Amino acid sequence: MYLTTLVNLIIGIVVFVISITAMMISAYEKETRASIWSLIFALSLPVPFLLPAFIPAVAGSVYPVSIIIITSFVLLAFLYNPKQKKFAPVKPAMQHDERETMFSRRELEPGSKRYQDYYTTHPEHHDPDKKWRQKPGLLNSDSLFYHPVSFAAAEASFETIGKLGPFIDGPVKKIQQKLSAKDLTHFIKKWMLKQGIADIGVAEMQPYHYYHTKGRGSAYNQAITPQHKYGVALTVEMDESMINAAPKGSAVMESAEKYLKSGVPAVQLATFLREMGYDAKAHIDGNYELICPLVARDAALGEIGRMGLLMTPGQGPRVRIAVVTTNAPLVLSKPASIAYSMNEFCTYCKKCAAVCPGQAISFNERKVHDGVLRWKINSESCFTYWQTAGTDCGRCMAVCPYAHANNLLHNAVRSGIRYSKLFRRVAVILDDLFYGKRPGSKSMPNWIPQAKS
Repeated sequence: MYLTTLVNLIIGIVVFVISITAMMISAYEKETRASIWSLIFALSLPVPFLLPAFIPAVAGSVYPVSIIIITSFVLLAFLYNPKQKKFAPVKPAMQHDERETMFSRRELEPGSKRYQDYYTTHPEHHDPDKKWRQKPGLLNSDSLFYHPVSFAAAEASFETIGKLGPFIDGPVKKIQQKLSAKDLTHFIKKWMLKQGIADIGVAEMQPYHYYHTKGRGSAYNQAITPQHKYGVALTVEMDESMINAAPKGSAVMESAEKYLKSGVPAVQLATFLREMGYDAKAHIDGNYELICPLVARDAALGEIGRMGLLMTPGQGPRVRIAVVTTNAPLVLSKPASIAYSMNEFCTYCKKCAAVCPGQAISFNERKVHDGVLRWKINSESCFTYWQTAGTDCGRCMAVCPYAHANNLLHNAVRSGIRYSKLFRRVAVILDDLFYGKRPGSKSMPNWIPQAKS
């Protein structure tokens, strides 16, 4: 009797401490709803374990039963974690054409030969594209969320990224410095992490990583020939408080800044490898020959989620990516073990689809598109909203349960999702309870001023 009483008291205290900790963290994050529910849990969940200590008549029957229930739940939650085939990661089967991306189509000038040629070949895109061309446009003063300061800051970052273009490639030193693949990979990872990169991985480049034809700038229509064996993928974390205000101006300001913050070390790394005598090229915003999320996925940095973005274990989709391809000897990253759990969680969650202003994200399970089982967003609907809002939206990133801040509470939840099939179901319910099924957009950080005309 004494032992069972003690065990139940410990369980009750642990449940209370966890709930109070969740309440404090939520209060610090200014999540009022989550704080209230955490307090309710703190005051109610421990009661079945603590109250019988003061009612000896029922303690003998209640305590053993509660221990059996808790033990069974823990065993079920964390020992039953099968990898179902329906949630398995699937690699693409074909290359894509950069000319079909929204950013390439945005550069087409109505009336130009390039414009006429494209829509003659792809007449199905003409009417949807005509619709978004009639909207104000990204960072436009007539757009829905025009904010002079944040828009100007975003433009400054994009312009700076553009200035990096001439440095993504360059001459290779004739004398090659010899380092083992292990030593060179270790140095690169430590160096990049030292500079603030969130994560880094190495993938073996495959044809499906690359576009087959360039679709932007002066290289339009040029065929892309894969030249490198390895791809080094870098992720940079986007600030949660900036993204949580999406689709307001702070979201595009943060997005642009982190494209820059990933682009600079990518250019730096490519330059370093060429200085070491190895061919290397950086792939950064506005200068891609490949699809960064696919390289990052194969570099063990995450999985492609329902919203079509890379979902990372620590920040969810709240990252920007750059890639450096090279022939330098490198050690491949070990395959990630998160793909099954992420695909299953995304199947249940659907929160990004529920809040998408452009209704561009599917509520359905993965389907075969272009020969591969995946979720496919409606790019035209998504981009039409971008052109209306004036920002690159980001609502899907802001509400994703995986995108919560890196702290004790949310890291514990992410670990539960990763290692427990049952917890994946529970986590969806709890996130809806704590934050709402359709969380509203928050205010931009108050240090971003509103300029006066």
